[in-house]
Amino acid sequence: MAIKKTELYSSLWASCDQLRGGMDASQYKNYILTLLFVKYVSDKYANEKYSAIVVPEGGSFADMVALDGQKDIGDKLNTIVGKLAHANDMGWLSNPDNDFNSEDRLGKGKAMVDTLSKLVSIFASLDLGKNRADGDDLLGDAYEYLMRHFATESGKSKGQFYTPSEVSRILSKVLGINDATSQDETVYDPTCGSGSLLLKVNDEAPNGLSLYGQEKEQATAALAKMNMVLHNSPSAEIWQDDTLSDPHWRNDQGKLRTFDYAVANPPFSLKSWRNGFNPAKDEFERFEYGVPPEKNGDYAFLLHIINSLKSTGKGAVILPHGVLFRGNAEAVIRRNLVRQGYIKGIVGLPPNLFSGLVFPPALSSWTSLRLVPKSRFS
Repeated sequence: MAIKKTELYSSLWASCDQLRGGMDASQYKNYILTLLFVKYVSDKYANEKYSAIVVPEGGSFADMVALDGQKDIGDKLNTIVGKLAHANDMGWLSNPDNDFNSEDRLGKGKAMVDTLSKLVSIFASLDLGKNRADGDDLLGDAYEYLMRHFATESGKSKGQFYTPSEVSRILSKVLGINDATSQDETVYDPTCGSGSLLLKVNDEAPNGLSLYGQEKEQATAALAKMNMVLHNSPSAEIWQDDTLSDPHWRNDQGKLRTFDYAVANPPFSLKSWRNGFNPAKDEFERFEYGVPPEKNGDYAFLLHIINSLKSTGKGAVILPHGVLFRGNAEAVIRRNLVRQGYIKGIVGLPPNLFSGLVFPPALSSWTSLRLVPKSRFS
């Protein structure tokens, strides 16, 4: 029998209470979601030999439970996670951001033992192997529940790793994906965060889509890969690196690979967007309509997306309201894009959609730009 949402949410938030105070929410989410992931794949494998994941001997959640009260529990938890990661070629699962033997974050001696023992015990009573009932993806919902709360609590994250489901749904709807959309059609998110936006678009297609993403932050990219597995999309391809300076998805000629659909919620008004490359000599020729200002990367991401679409491709992106009226270099780019006919529609979104995000009133609403097929104006 599948567990209830309320039971799962309560247990997951109780696990947060065990870590709150010792570290920032942007850090303890890595521990909780790692445990959630290990528990989920262990239960799925035990119930139905989950084909997407191999749970090796010594790499299951049951092995974690057996460590209760042991003085070296932190080191052994790392070993268990490492075995699961190695067996499935998931190096991203075992990284410094979820080091269970960190005294700075988890305390020393008995304090660490007690914290980790309690943390593991909270998950132990849950059976996550039968989480999907009547089409209700409990684990996916629980993941979003946690991400939403982490975004609220963490002053560092400010929505960086999580796009609210309501916003994700709007972007996926305006792309026009429907029952006739083929499973082999591709969707790309160049700043995919934890992958929530990709997954919402995937939900719009009856048989899913081929998912591709890139994320700069290592820990956040790992969350995206976990999220794909938790949502039964283990074939999704997520790459960790800087999309602007080193885009991973390229064709055989070394140019940008193009996709049927693109969605994004890029970092707002990023000042360091030029780090690692010279946009005036961009090898991918993304800035033919103008080079964005040195300390504002909004249009850099938009131009990257335009160049990552097929001739019939469609895109939707969340950008700050200022892209509609800021002058100088951005005005030139905006004018060129409008004249090329790339912009089909602009949707103004209300303020306070993104948890923890604070901007001056002039930037308190957000703009969703939908890009039209290139072929219409070629």
